[in-house]
Amino acid sequence: MRRPALYSSSRPAGGARAPVTGHDLPLPLVAPPEPVAATAAARPRGWRRFVPGQMAMMWSTIFVLALALAAMFALNGPQRRLTQDDINAAVLKTMETQVMPSEYARAYDNIRPSVVRVVSYVKKSRLKDEEAKQVAKTPSAKNPKATKPIATESAAADDEVEAGVGTGVVIIDKGVILTNLHVVSGADRIEVIFHDGLKSAASIRGVQAENDLAVLQAAKIPDDMIAATMRSTNDLAPGDKVLAVGFPFGIGPSASGGVVSGLGRVFKSPEGKQEMKNLIQFDAAANPGNSGGPLVTMDGEVVGIVTAILNPTSARTFLGIGFAVPIENAATAAGLPPF
Repeated sequence: MRRPALYSSSRPAGGARAPVTGHDLPLPLVAPPEPVAATAAARPRGWRRFVPGQMAMMWSTIFVLALALAAMFALNGPQRRLTQDDINAAVLKTMETQVMPSEYARAYDNIRPSVVRVVSYVKKSRLKDEEAKQVAKTPSAKNPKATKPIATESAAADDEVEAGVGTGVVIIDKGVILTNLHVVSGADRIEVIFHDGLKSAASIRGVQAENDLAVLQAAKIPDDMIAATMRSTNDLAPGDKVLAVGFPFGIGPSASGGVVSGLGRVFKSPEGKQEMKNLIQFDAAANPGNSGGPLVTMDGEVVGIVTAILNPTSARTFLGIGFAVPIENAATAAGLPPF
């Protein structure tokens, strides 16, 4: 059995001194190493000694930077808060240096996407039939001229003739359009042309004969259809600026500016067949073709539908007095609630 190792003291028993051998020679005195923890505590990481010249240079740099920062703050100072005078001055400067659109231009831009051209067509064959009936009612002359045979009705496009051109305004973005009744009355076909050039057939959805109004429904509408904004006439007053937009003599869309000349006016048609009341009188230029177009404020909001002009001569052109049906009446014709 293996004997366990035994450890004894360096001195033999009995106090006798053991003989000295080469292995027992005393070792030279060596200073003990510094404890690692103490050294780390004494010298932080990244620490290095600076010579006096380097220390002076460092403090000089810090002093110069401090002076630079102080000068910067002294020159700039704390930020001043904007006042109303500053804002007014900036607005005036912008108005002096930038060309701003006029009130009429802004109103036109707002209403333009909602204005449509309205064209009514009748068949030539029907016109000839009516003409023949009229001739039949006329007393025969001594030597009556022979009449040409009446052509039979044809479905071809060349059988149609343009009967009238007017204006309309979209009041519901589903393609509901307001115009004048006399623009579409007696038409065999109605076509509307939107602001983007889209052409669509339209049908009469309702009429308000006493105010010469008709409500149309377009079969197709643009993807970005925008309906006009309607505004009550309760706060409308003579002198207020207004804009009439339409297709006078088929030219357009055209815009003409003016003011409200009066309210609650009465107009009687030249034929004396109809009298309309509670109309808006305005002096913005309007001619045949403007019928059914919007009368708008400087905000581009519709306050009336242009319906007639006053001209006692046979020319039937604008002399400075136009009339529009208040939008409250027009909205009622479309089945919309009053303001």
